This record gives sequence, structure tokens and C-alpha cells, in this order.
Amino acid sequence: MSLAEKAGQVMVAFYAGPDPAAQLAAIRELHLGGSIIMGDNVPAGSDGTVDIEAMKSVNESLQEALSQGRDWPGIISVDQEGGLVARPGAPLTEWPAPMTYGAAGDAAVSRSSMQALATELAALGFTMDHAPGADLTVGEQDPTIGARSLGGSPAVAGPQLAPLLEGFEAAGVLPSVKHFPGHGSVTTDSHLALPVQTASLDQLRKRAWAPFRDATDAGAPVVMMGHIAAEALEPGMPSSLSAASYDALRGLGFEGVAITDALNMGAIESTYPGGQAAPMALAAGADLLLMPTDPYAAHEAVVGAVK
Repeated sequence: MSLAEKAGQVMVAFYAGPDPAAQLAAIRELHLGGSIIMGDNVPAGSDGTVDIEAMKSVNESLQEALSQGRDWPGIISVDQEGGLVARPGAPLTEWPAPMTYGAAGDAAVSRSSMQALATELAALGFTMDHAPGADLTVGEQDPTIGARSLGGSPAVAGPQLAPLLEGFEAAGVLPSVKHFPGHGSVTTDSHLALPVQTASLDQLRKRAWAPFRDATDAGAPVVMMGHIAAEALEPGMPSSLSAASYDALRGLGFEGVAITDALNMGAIESTYPGGQAAPMALAAGADLLLMPTDPYAAHEAVVGAVK
């Protein structure tokens, strides 16, 4: 591949509204590796529910564009956790919040539920789901994760990750475990600003990182790096742009694909606008860049940084 092609292949971009025309153009012009479907991209029928055939058609057109000139499929991803975070809604099955699986503590329930959830996604043409979450919530002080977490302790969350991942694998959809180094114990929402994690390395290893180690041991293919400044790793620097954070993830034994959280979030865009975060993330250790605010600017920044 040319440098321009390589720079595009590491990006999973987003677009606005239900019409994918601009995204299809960007895929071809920038050689993008993937596209994510957000809530406003989901086509609705006259009754307000998801137009299943239209959603399939959109994803087919994206996949056709992503796959041009190569013999492997593109990434078409989605955030479908169940509970509060579910992009395509009815008539797809409405699944409970992830905390339900931690509370149930039943591996068979976790496995079969995720297989069913992912089977519906696969039928629509999705190839990756940014789930399950391995964050441990601290409860009321956690403004972002809450019931999106499997629970508040490694003993509750950890045992469910292997069966959840097995469910995705059985359906043929890549799971993307999130958000390392743990978003459930910080009190700032990274969609808005940069959270600061003050725990020591020893504390992180014993609590926040334990479920990620369980996911790694279970063969997680993808882990999402959150936008959290861990003072014990690299003070002031979002983990998604921090080599020390990627080193910590690899130190758990993870050998899969590291994808950033969305680069258009406030924790990144407020300080590193205009595409500059893209080459920073790659230099730090990211394999995939999710949702750069302007994929054209990000692509130009990556090409320029390599040159």
C-alpha cells in the first residue's frame, strides 16, 4: 500500500445523518479502513422504528466501498451495549444494561445474550461492536459509566468477560473491550473534558485493570483506549495519546488491536484539534483511530507526520 492508503486504513470514521453519500466519498478518497454507525445514521421507517432493509443497504454500500481493491472486509462498527447505549433500536431486541449480567453472574446467560445481540448486528452487516465494557463503576460519583459497567468489583465483572466475548465470537462480530485504563472510577465525563485518574499503579493493577486482564486472558481481539489522564502513567496526557498507557495495556499480555475512543470527544478535541491527535495516537501505540473530527485533516496530519 501507498502511504496515503496506509494512513486511511488506520481510521474508522463517522458521518452525519442517514445519507452515507459523503462517507462513501471519504472512504474512496482517503482509503478508510472502516466506518462507524451512530444513532443519527440509523434510518427510520414511518413508524419511527429502524428500517431494517435500509440499514442493511447502507452497510452493504459502506462495505462495498471499504472493500474496493482488496480482499478483506472493512470495519463497520457500532456502539451496541444494551441498556442506555444502543444505536439501532426496535425492532431489534432491547437488551438490558450490562450491569444485569454482572448481577446475574451466570456465564450461560452472558454468552447466549451476547451471541443473540451480535447475531442481529451481523445480519445488518456490522463487523465490530464497541462492547463489552470492562470498566468498574464507583457508583454515584461516576457520571459516565454507571449501569454500563458489569459491576463495581473485579470479582463481579471479571468472570463475565470471557462468556461475553465468546458470544460475540460465536456470532462472527468482533468485540471491542473498553475503556482502558478504566473509566468507571473517574468523576469527569471524557465526552466533555479530560478525566484525571489519581490511583497508584498498584491500585490500578488490583482493581481497574483486573477485568481487562481477564478479557486479555480470554482472547479479546480489540481493546479501546479511553481518554483518561492517569497520573501514575503520564500525568496530563490522555491515555489514548500516551505511550505509557499503551505499554501498560500490552503489559497485561494484550496482543490484539488497540483502538482509540472517539477522537472527537471533548477530552481530545478541546486540546488537540485539527487532526493533530491522529499521529500522536499512532506514535503512542494505537492501531486504529476512531472517529477523528475531520478525517481529511487527520489523514493529512498522519501523512505529514510520517514524511
